[in-house]
Amino acid sequence: ANPEEKMYPVANLAEACKEYPHILENTEHLLRSCQIHFDFSRDRVPQNLKTYRGTTTADEELLEKLCQEGLPYRYPEGGDHIHTRLQKELELIKEKGFVSYFLINWDIVSYARKKNFFYVGRGSGANSIVAYLLRITDVDPIDLDLYFERFINLYRTNPPDFDIDFSWRDREEMTQYIFGRFENVALLGTYVTFRDRGIIRELGKVFGLPKAEIDFLSEGRYHFDKLDGVAQLVLRYGQLIKGMPNYLSIHAGGILISEKPIHYFSATHLPPKGFPTTQFDMVIAEDVGLYKFDILAQRGLAKIKEALQIARQNQPEVASTVDIHDIRQFVKDPVINKLVKTAQCMGCFYVESPAMRMLLRKLEVDNYLGLVAASSIIRPGVSKSGMMREYILRHRHKGRAEEKAHPVMLDIMPDTYGVMVYQEDVIKVAHYFAGLSLGEADVLGRGMSGKFRSREEFQKVQDKFIQNCRRKGFGEQLIDEIWNQVASFAGYAFAKGHSASYAVESYQSLFLRAYFPLEYMVAVLNNGGGFYRPEFYVHEARMLGAVIHAPCINKSQAANCIYGKHIYLGFVYLRELESRVMDRILKARIKEGPFTSLEDFLDRVFISIEQVSILIRIDAFRFTGINKHELLWQAHLFLGHGNPLEHPKLFPPTHQDFQIPKLHTTDLEAAFTQLELLGFALCSPFELLKASPQNRMGSRHFAQYLNGHIDIYGYLVTVKNTKTHSGKRMHFATFVDQYGEVFDTVLFPPVAAKYSFRGRGIYRSYGKVVSEFGFLSIEVVKMEKQDYVQDPRYAEMKTATKRLSSKATTDDPTNSSLSEASE
Repeated sequence: ANPEEKMYPVANLAEACKEYPHILENTEHLLRSCQIHFDFSRDRVPQNLKTYRGTTTADEELLEKLCQEGLPYRYPEGGDHIHTRLQKELELIKEKGFVSYFLINWDIVSYARKKNFFYVGRGSGANSIVAYLLRITDVDPIDLDLYFERFINLYRTNPPDFDIDFSWRDREEMTQYIFGRFENVALLGTYVTFRDRGIIRELGKVFGLPKAEIDFLSEGRYHFDKLDGVAQLVLRYGQLIKGMPNYLSIHAGGILISEKPIHYFSATHLPPKGFPTTQFDMVIAEDVGLYKFDILAQRGLAKIKEALQIARQNQPEVASTVDIHDIRQFVKDPVINKLVKTAQCMGCFYVESPAMRMLLRKLEVDNYLGLVAASSIIRPGVSKSGMMREYILRHRHKGRAEEKAHPVMLDIMPDTYGVMVYQEDVIKVAHYFAGLSLGEADVLGRGMSGKFRSREEFQKVQDKFIQNCRRKGFGEQLIDEIWNQVASFAGYAFAKGHSASYAVESYQSLFLRAYFPLEYMVAVLNNGGGFYRPEFYVHEARMLGAVIHAPCINKSQAANCIYGKHIYLGFVYLRELESRVMDRILKARIKEGPFTSLEDFLDRVFISIEQVSILIRIDAFRFTGINKHELLWQAHLFLGHGNPLEHPKLFPPTHQDFQIPKLHTTDLEAAFTQLELLGFALCSPFELLKASPQNRMGSRHFAQYLNGHIDIYGYLVTVKNTKTHSGKRMHFATFVDQYGEVFDTVLFPPVAAKYSFRGRGIYRSYGKVVSEFGFLSIEVVKMEKQDYVQDPRYAEMKTATKRLSSKATTDDPTNSSLSEASE
C-alpha cells in the first residue's frame, strides 16, 4: 500500500490544509450529517422488503389467493383439519409481518418452475402448510405431523428459515434473476476466521520461518518445550488470534433483500462475479434486522433433472409421462422401498454413504417415514448423545421403548420411541418435560443449531431447564441424561421438515435408480459423481447391465452419453485432452457427419500430434478396425512434418500410402493405458493382479461364516479415518469383491497401528465376520495390498532398449576387436 495512505493526527491535517481551511470544514460538516442508528433490541423493526405488491392489504390478499389455488393440487380430497391449519398459519404470518417474506420466496420458486429448474425447499419453513401450498417445498406438514411451533411462533421476531436448493448448474441464473427482480439486493458476506493449521502457516510466514519448519509445526507432531523461541512465539500468538477474522468472503447462499438501500446498513464490495456483497456476516445482519434468503446449490438436483432428460431421449415411450414431483406415488412403490430396505442406494442423494447404507440395513427401513427419521438419526447429534444405538434397539424391539423411555418422553415423542431425533423434539422436551415457555424453548432450538447470538442467554435457559425439572421432581440422573441429549444436538440436529425435504429428494433419485438405472448413472457421472469417485459409478452402471465403452470419436460427447444399454464415456475423462479440441471434434461431426477414417479426421479437425495421440491410445478410432499402433504411425507420418493448419484446407491433400509393419496390442496394455488416461481401467481390477486370488470368497458368503473368520480379496472403494475417544486411530473401509458386490470392514486401533492403506488397489483381508443388527461386516485382523502385474508397455520398452543396447555393443568395432583378442 502507499505509505501516505494512513490515518493522520488532527494537528498534521490542520497544518497541511492551513491554506485551504474549507476542506476541513466541509469534511466536518459531512461527518456531522452522517448519522447511523441501529436498533439492536429484541423489538427491532425488520429491515427486509416490507411489501411485495406495494401495500400490506394487497400482499395479504395475494397470499390467501395463492393458498386457495394450491389446495386442489396438494389436497384434492380436502378436509376441515387442513383449512383449520391453514387459517391458523395465515393469521400468525400476518400478525408477525412475514407476508412479503413468503411471497418473495414464492416469486423465486415460481420463476424456477417456469424455467424448468429443479429445486428443494427445506429448513424450518418446510414445516408450514402455506409453504407447501405455495410449492416452496414438497413436504406435506399434515402427513408428517410437523410441529407448527418449530416453523413459527409468537415469540420469534425473525422469519422462518427457507433454504432453497437449486441445481449447481442453475443457481447462478437464479441469483441473477433475484438481483434483477428486486431493487435493494446484496449477497451476504461472511468472515473467514483464523483456524488451526492456517494460523500456523500465516504466522510462520510473518515470522519468516522456512516452509519445512512451517510444515513441521502444522502437523502438530512436536514437543513444545523442545521448540526454539520463534516457533514457540508462533504457537502462542496462534492461540491469541484463533477464531478472529482473517478475511472477508461470501456466505454459501445468503441473499439480502432490503426495504432500504443496502448501503444504509453496510458498505459493499464486488467479488469477481460482480454482485455487491455486504461487509458484515449473518449474525450482524440479523442484529440490524436483515434476514437472509438462502439460495443454495447442490448436485443431487442436477442428477435428477439430467437423468429425466436422458431417459426421455433413451426411453421416450416410458419416461415421457413421469411426474418426478408426485412424491405420493413414489413413497408407496414397493420396488423403491425394497431398494431402501436393502440399501441399494449407490448414487442416490444423501443415502449412498457407507454409514447411511449401514443404518438403513440396521433399521430395515422400508418406507418414507422411516427414511425421514434415518436422515436425521445419521447426524452427529443423535450418535453423539449415544441414542442412535438406543433408537435402533427400540425400533427393532417394540417393547423396549416402554421399558427404557420415561413415560413423559414417550408421550411427547411416540413416533421416535421417546428418543430425541429432530430439532422439534428438543423444543417439545423443553416445553412439555421441563416446563419452559415456547419463547424459551425457541432459544434452545436456535442454540442447538448454532444460531444463538448470546451464550449468556442460552446459559440462563439451560439453568431454568434444570431448575424446572428439579421442581417437577425428576431425579438428577434423569435430568442429566435428558440435558446431555439436548446439549449433544448443538449445531447438528435437523428439523423434521428439513429431514423430510432430504427424504423427498432421496425418493426422487431412488425412483430413477429403480426404473431408469443406466440413465441415472450417466447423470450421476455427468454431475461430478457423489460420495464415491467416478470409477465406482462406472462399475455400478456395469453391475446394473450397462456395456461400458471407452471414448469413441464418432459416438462420444464431451460428457457421458447412452444409446440403449451402451454407455460411452465422455471426452472430459481424458485428462490431457484440451477442451478446444473436444469442441472442434463435436462441431466437425455436427457439420459434416461421422468421421470415416483417421485421414478424414485429420483433414477436418485442427489437432496436434500430442492430442491425436491421446485419442488413438484410448482407442477412440477403433471403428476403423486398424490397430492403434498402426494408427499412431499414420498420425506421425501425416502430422509429424510441420504444424497442421488451424483451418481445413480448401482442397484436402492426397496422402501418400505407407507400408507399415503389422503391429499388435493386448487387453492388458489397453487396461494400463486406460489407467493412465482415464484414471481407471474398464476391465475388472482383479484381472490386473500379479497373482490370481487364492479363493473366490465374496460378501455373499458372509452369512455362512458369521462369527467365524474369512479370507477375502477386495478392491478399495473408500476409507474413513477416525479416532476413538482416547485418540487412537481406526479405519472403516468399503471394498468391492470379486463378484462386484460391496462389503464393509473395520480396523480397530491395534490392527490400524499395524496395517495401513496405500492408495487404490486390491487388498487381501483376513478377519472375523460380525453382525450388528443384521448388518454384516468384517473386523479385520490382517491386511495386505496385492501387487498388479508389470505394465506391459514399459516391459516392452525395457526389452527394446536392451536389444538396442546389445546391438550397439555387437556393432561396435572396438568391442569386436576386443572379442577377437580375448579368443
